[in-house]
Amino acid sequence: MFQASKSTPKLKLKVGDKVIVLSGKYKNKTGKILRAHPQLGKVTVEGINIVKKHIKPTKENKIGSIKEITKPIDVSKVAIVDPKTKKATRVAYKFDKDGKKIRIYSSSKEEIK
Repeated sequence: MFQASKSTPKLKLKVGDKVIVLSGKYKNKTGKILRAHPQLGKVTVEGINIVKKHIKPTKENKIGSIKEITKPIDVSKVAIVDPKTKKATRVAYKFDKDGKKIRIYSSSKEEIK
């Protein structure tokens, strides 16, 4: 298994964010983040990087089968989608009046909900 370095950066993307794939087989496809893997620097996006897994027959499962599962994709290959412009953008941070750190879209400076 891949061993992440001790200084893995914090992910700026969260579960539920709508992202677009920037490179690879699924380029320009969009989906929601289902799961984040900060130790690996990867995210699982719905409908992206689907692979087939062959299941052997067992006592419980008499018939073998082929399942389609979603595998994680590297976080550097995805970018958050700004709902105002419908384009890929970066995540920035700012502090509100109470001193709480909030995430904003870099392009439109609106808060990420």
